[in-house]
Parts: sequence; structure tokens; C-alpha cells
Amino acid sequence: MTDLDAGDADAAARAALAGDLGTALRLADAALRTGDDEGRVLGARVLAAVLPQRGLLARAAEVHRWLARQGPGTAPDAVLSLLGTGALDEARAAVAGRSDALPGLRGGAEALVAEGLLASVDGRDGSAGTSLSLLVRATTSLAATAERTPLADSPAALGALLALHRGEPELAEPLLDLAVDTDLGGPALRRRHLVLRAWSATLRDDEPAARAALTAADDQPGAPEPRDELVAVACEVALARRDGDTRRLLELWARARQALLRHPVDLYCLLPVGELAIAAARLGEDRWVEPHLAEAGTLLAALGDPPSWSTAWHWARLQAAITADDRTAAGAHAAALDAAAATNDRAVAPARAAHVWLAVLAGDVDADAVTAAATALRAVGLARDGARLAGEAAIRTTDRADSAALLACARSTTAARTPTAPGPTPVPDAGAARATAVTRARREEAQLTDRERDIAELVLEGMTYREIAGRLFLSTKTVEHHVSRIRRRLGSESRAELFSDLKVLVGAAP
Repeated sequence: MTDLDAGDADAAARAALAGDLGTALRLADAALRTGDDEGRVLGARVLAAVLPQRGLLARAAEVHRWLARQGPGTAPDAVLSLLGTGALDEARAAVAGRSDALPGLRGGAEALVAEGLLASVDGRDGSAGTSLSLLVRATTSLAATAERTPLADSPAALGALLALHRGEPELAEPLLDLAVDTDLGGPALRRRHLVLRAWSATLRDDEPAARAALTAADDQPGAPEPRDELVAVACEVALARRDGDTRRLLELWARARQALLRHPVDLYCLLPVGELAIAAARLGEDRWVEPHLAEAGTLLAALGDPPSWSTAWHWARLQAAITADDRTAAGAHAAALDAAAATNDRAVAPARAAHVWLAVLAGDVDADAVTAAATALRAVGLARDGARLAGEAAIRTTDRADSAALLACARSTTAARTPTAPGPTPVPDAGAARATAVTRARREEAQLTDRERDIAELVLEGMTYREIAGRLFLSTKTVEHHVSRIRRRLGSESRAELFSDLKVLVGAAP
């Protein structure tokens, strides 16, 4: 599209719809500088739609402020940018008392999106459900129209984000499926819907579906825009973290840092930034994410810390604090979850689990409370974290029966969101014995050396003894000796049992 007239605002809109955002930005900027009044307004609208995909939501908000001074008819789509950058009063004022919205499908969809986004930061009981309902209606309305104009984001993506923040991928996925099936937003938003599909599948612990969606996103033409790249790399990081794959985390970290540098924090990227905060704590790279975390905190405070968006954020920050063994920060985020739980039903389980977790870290293990918390976390899309809580408690308790029961809870919780027969899962005697051995080994931490922990992590990554020896500059015989010693200590009778026990032992460590 490089042969298009540089001053043609209509051409800028066509380029944006085709996914050629570089050309769209160039032409829209030229129209804004040299076009007539109508061309300047259209050019500005294209800029306001394209800039958020580049991670420049604050710049889009400035464009909307300029548009608001040019006359009516632009307010509904301004809410996304204004609210996403913390300008709550301006976002409310943009739609206050307006009655000039077009009655058609597109105009109605824009009004529903604005209303839905504002409801999401309301903070009152039921506001999250109202917001999600409005965004679902906006999606179906927009999908029904054949009209195509550039969109900063789709109502399907926004509704899916809200559902994912609530830990409800089962509500996010139908919206994303509809968006993909109807090609909502055209080529410019195809990758957006696919990477959010991947995030939803990750939340359900469906790794094959997540990787399939990431592959489909990679197959889209052109390089990913900063917004899509941030979600994609954070999803890859989440999968590696859940697998305990430290080597893969290290490989991804440079890409993750670059994605953070290219995308300033806004309301709609809190999930990936929170995931990268946890990974940074695990890798000891906290300094790279601290400025972004501070920006997110300021943004949420400006919006009144709305539970629909802040619950998942404070949970991620809690996990990062636990991983970094920062009890003060963990306590602060636990308190924030308490506040969110007052008006958000999906925050109740994380809030209760946070205090159970802090008690476990302090050495106070109540097996019944831990089991209840882990089970409740699974119900809100946090199965892996529930398993980690149960595993941590199993390691720290001194009661053999509690240890075995908690380890069984950790294992069953990771079978996330798949229907199971009612009734308790029986724990074989051999499993209880192994659980007790793992607990004893973790309590006697001084006997498990740093070198043995390094080897255990590499075993979990699937490396051979020869590969581990090369990585750690040891002989193969030395590695075999260490693994045999660990296996004897854990009571593992097979390689499969060793893997299972190591996942609990290594994975539960902060």
C-alpha cells in the first residue's frame, strides 16, 4: 500500500483495516497535517485506532482530546483510551448526557463498549457482571454489521479480558470464537484474538490448545504489534513457569524485557505484566519490571483500584512477593485482595487463600484450611496456584498424615477443571510414604545441597545425565551419583515417581 496518496485519509483507514499499520500511521499523520477539516478528523480517528495496537494508548487519548474539541460524534470510542490510561473523570465526561449516537449497529456497539468499560470500574456489587453483559452485547451487535472501520480494540477482546481477569475462561472463549469466526476488526485484530485465546487456554491448563493458538498467531503475516507481542511472550512465560522449565524462562526473558520496553503499562495489559512480574521474581530480575509495576499501581489508584481489574493484579503481585520471599509486600497485596473481595465475588477465594498462604509461610499449617483454599482457587481459574499452596503446606507441616493429604490435594488440584468422579481421591500407601519422604527431605533442607537442587531442576526439564553434566561442568558419573542420592532420599521407586516427587519438591519452593 506504499503507492497510496500520502494525504488520503480514506487510504489510511483502508491500510489500518488491512493490518498495514505502518502505512496507516503515515497516511493518517499526513492527513492530520495537510488535509481539509473532514480529512483531518478522519486521519485523527485512524490514529486513535492504530496507536493502541502499538502500545501507545496515552497518545491515542491525546488524539481523542483533540477530536473532542472538533465537534460531537467521537465520544464513545474515546472511553477506551481515556479509561485505559487512568483518566476516569474524562472518560465519564465523554459520554455524560450524550444523545447524538447513531442508532445503527455500529453506533450502538460503540455506546455499549463505553458503558461496559465504565461499569467495569464502578466497584459496586454486580458491576462486573453488568460490564461483561454489555461487552457481550456489543460484540454480537458489531459482528452482525458488514461495516468495517478501524478499531482500537474489539469488544470481544475487551470482554474476554474482563472474563480472564475474573478467572472465567469459559466466558472469554465464546467471545473470542465469535470474533475469529466473523473476522471482527479484520486483519489488524486477528492476532489479538488468537493470543487472547492462548491466554484463556493457559488459564484452563490446556497447554496443547494454548500452543495451537500461539502458532496460529505466529502464522499471521507481518511482525506482531507491541500489544500482541506482550501478550504472546507473557503466555509463553506462563507455560514455561507452569512446567517448571527454568531454562525456557531464561531463554524467553530477553524477549519479555523487550516487549515490556515497547509497551507502556495500561489497564488492558495488566495480566501479561503481572505474569512477567512473577517470572522476574523467580529469575531474580525484579529490577527490570519495577518501573512497570509502579506505573500499574499508579494507574489502578487513579481508577479507584477497581476490583474487576485489580484482583488478578494483586494476586500476581502476591505470587511474585511470595517467590521473592518479601513478606511485607505479600501482606500488602493480601490486604488489597481483602478490599476487592468486599464487592467482587471472584476475589473472595484469592483473598482467603492469601492469608492461608501467609500463615503457611509463617509455619502455621492448617491442613483443612489449605485444602479448602486450594479447592476454591481451582474454581476461579487458579488451579496451579492452589496446587503450589498445597505443596508448600505439605513441605512445611510436621504432621505425616497432613503432609500426605496435602500432597494428594496438590496433585489432584493440578488436574485442573476436568470433571472427576465425586468423593475423595484415595491415597495409596506408597504415595503416602513418598509424600512423607518429600516432606522430610524438604524439612531437612541443609541435606539437599544447592548442587542437588540445580540437578533436580534440570532433570525436570527432561535433560539427560550427559546434558546435565555438560551444563554444570560435572562428570556424568557425578550427576548419576547425585540423582541416585536424591531418589533414595525421596523413596522414589521409578523414574516416573522421581519426576512426580521432584515437581512437588522443586516446584513448591519459593
